[in-house]
Amino acid sequence: MITSAAFIAIMLVGVPIGLCLCLAGFVYIIASGNPVLFQSYPLQLFGGVDSYGLIAIPLFILIGEIMNGGGITRRIVDMAMAFVGSLKGGLAYVNILANMFISSILGSATAQVAIMAQIMVPEMEKKGYDKTFAAGLTAYGGMLGPIIPPSVMFVVYSVLAQVSVSDMLIAGIVPGVILTVMFCIVIALMGYIYNYPKADYQTPRQRVATILRTSPTLLIPIVIVGSILGGLANATESAAVGAVAAALVGKFWTKEFRFSQLPQMMLRAGIYSAIVLFLVAAAAVFSWVLVFGKVPQETAAWIQSVAKDPVSFMLLCNVILLVIGTVIDGIPGLIMTVPILLPVATEVYHIDPRQFGVVVVINLVLGLLSPPVGLCFFVAAAVTGAKPGKMFMVTLPLFGISCILLVLLSIYPSLSLVLIK
Repeated sequence: MITSAAFIAIMLVGVPIGLCLCLAGFVYIIASGNPVLFQSYPLQLFGGVDSYGLIAIPLFILIGEIMNGGGITRRIVDMAMAFVGSLKGGLAYVNILANMFISSILGSATAQVAIMAQIMVPEMEKKGYDKTFAAGLTAYGGMLGPIIPPSVMFVVYSVLAQVSVSDMLIAGIVPGVILTVMFCIVIALMGYIYNYPKADYQTPRQRVATILRTSPTLLIPIVIVGSILGGLANATESAAVGAVAAALVGKFWTKEFRFSQLPQMMLRAGIYSAIVLFLVAAAAVFSWVLVFGKVPQETAAWIQSVAKDPVSFMLLCNVILLVIGTVIDGIPGLIMTVPILLPVATEVYHIDPRQFGVVVVINLVLGLLSPPVGLCFFVAAAVTGAKPGKMFMVTLPLFGISCILLVLLSIYPSLSLVLIK
């Protein structure tokens, strides 16, 4: 209790979550009266990042930097426009489909929202869409980032849960595609209710020309996902090859990427990677403290008294994780919940850790789109000037359909595991 109170107090005064976790570990050692544990503290901190799989994180982030610098994002939007732009509510479909394509390259919800809000919201507003809806839809499109591979959150979860990074990335493909389809169905219904405008008509010849002009950008996700699915590379190796593919496409096809940009891109990728990896190291210390404090065992006893079967356990976890996700960002949320809930899921209810990981990540990402914090809405608001509260209200149908997907994933493990050999 002393450790919990110290953690909450430190977090409330605005200390970054990684330092909160580390300081909570110090408080626990002092409160336990066992100073010998201080000798293990640095070992636990180092052990948290002593994992080959974590090398994928800076590489995935670098892919996103190269993609932005190479002008690939705009071409992906043009491709989506060629497919669905002339339908009623065409730009809304384009928003979601472009986000799905870009998700397979970026893997970060907030980064994706920041990029896509600058591109899609002004365009949608120009064609007659409400700015609040356009910004909110873009925020939900960003939700696909941590679900469709590559995903930094899946990499972090893999390290925490000690499961294959490649398996976790593959497990997100089907849920990500299902969510995209469900979003498109909701947009279709809303389009007819609110009479969304059509985008500019393109002749079949124009569509084909656009698709041919932009199709090389698909080389990047094909290389990343295809090499993993084909067993040719693991997640880290596929990320390295994907970075090379992004540089080649940007240099020789779009002709907007310059190698002189690479040092700055690598610096930005390194800074963001350092933040993520420090959180992972802090997570190792926090997990160690939880085990010493017997928190997982006590949590398991309480949950068993409430949830009598795997499905009821998963539904209970959905509620718990969604609440946590509304106030804590995705990766810190993983760090705080996985060491407690995962042992209960796997040892008591015999739930596949990969299915559990997909449900955990989607819940925490959905929390980024829920009050009181709604970080993705605030990112979209900062870029577009829309009101975060109004964004949540006008996109409630998308929130509801996301919750339905979570229930389906909780009941049917095959939705997450169907592509895993």
